[in-house]
Amino acid sequence: MGIYEWVAAGAMGMITVILVVLLMQYIKLRDLWAGLSRCREALRWARIFESENRELKRSLNAERKRVRELQHSLSKFAEQVKAH
Repeated sequence: MGIYEWVAAGAMGMITVILVVLLMQYIKLRDLWAGLSRCREALRWARIFESENRELKRSLNAERKRVRELQHSLSKFAEQVKAH
């Protein structure tokens, strides 16, 4: 085997090593991208739940206010009934 064959074989070996490294990097990057995608999905659901939670809290506060008003009206009515 001449020197050119050895150089060609070395170059082919280096190309093979580079391709293997690129494949490994691609696999790692694909896993990172999938993780980022799951993180984005989780963040989206967290925002949805946060919005629903705020809406439920507003509704709860409105209902509590309504109950207090009804209790106040009922106590006034009870006082009027006692007065007669």
